[in-house]
Amino acid sequence: MAYQGQRGLNPVGLGIAIAINGGLLAVAILTATTVVTRIDPWKPIEAVNVPIEPPPPPVDMPKPVEKALPDPAPVPPLYAPPAPIPVPGPIMTTTTDMPVAPPPVAPVVTAPGGTGTGSPVTVASPLPVLVNASIDPRYRADFQPDYPVIERNLARDGVVVLRVLVGANGRVSAVEQVSATSDAFFEATRRRALSKWRFRPATRDGVAVESWREMTVRFTMEDR
Repeated sequence: MAYQGQRGLNPVGLGIAIAINGGLLAVAILTATTVVTRIDPWKPIEAVNVPIEPPPPPVDMPKPVEKALPDPAPVPPLYAPPAPIPVPGPIMTTTTDMPVAPPPVAPVVTAPGGTGTGSPVTVASPLPVLVNASIDPRYRADFQPDYPVIERNLARDGVVVLRVLVGANGRVSAVEQVSATSDAFFEATRRRALSKWRFRPATRDGVAVESWREMTVRFTMEDR
């Protein structure tokens, strides 16, 4: 039996450790080596088609919703006032009563001048100049009396004859009824005469005087 000396390093374990370290070193050297790839210029280049993702489909934009506008409200026609209905007016005829003229002045007898004999000379006084009263044309449109409502509803015509006293100022100061179809016709005429009728007064020798004048007013319903 061989003799083993003091306990020392195991040669098998040491070899294994050296082998492992050598392997690690070789790996480290190989990985640290720069790999240079040489391109052969005569070798044709292979093109590789890289698939490209197709673009996303277009997004449909929402279309504006067309709202049907309501028809504008019809514009009402402008108000046109109806044509005035002609009011039947009276037809007037007149007669005039002038104031009674004073009696003619007696002729004046004068004795001839000087001495001797001779016949007396008679000098006649001139007669006064009388002008009848007449309707003032400025107020002619105001002579139309209002048609009485009750007579209009009955569609009845009428005639009024009356005498009016025209003062020196041209206004009617008194009214006398001669005849009338009805009291309504006469009353309408009387009110209009006292309030609206205007005359050019009668004159005697250029001086305004009172005079009576007869007026005839006819109320006629015109055919519609």
